[in-house]
Amino acid sequence: MKLITAIIKPFRLDDVRNALAEVGVNGMTVTEVKGFGRQRGHTELYRGAEYVVDFLPKAKVEVAVSEELVERAIEAIATAARTGKVGDGKIFVLDLEQVMRIRTGETDDSAL
Repeated sequence: MKLITAIIKPFRLDDVRNALAEVGVNGMTVTEVKGFGRQRGHTELYRGAEYVVDFLPKAKVEVAVSEELVERAIEAIATAARTGKVGDGKIFVLDLEQVMRIRTGETDDSAL
């Protein structure tokens, strides 16, 4: 089992959710986050004063998937989140040692 964490632009969230549903991902956790990568933020003008916005709004999507779905899920996220511009985001894949559904006590793949 793997935990896929994707940091994406917030306006691409619905596209990513739909793409993951098409490949068979049943659930996800989404968190509103702020951050920056190589783009290092940007400057904005507000009431005539210029200021730097260091941390940009992003959406963090976390999905736990079985080994069979990993590559399809990654491709679905990448395709749906891609705009071709700086700041499209990143995808991280981590090993999951154990998963448990609290309500039923099911573990591992059956808990997903």
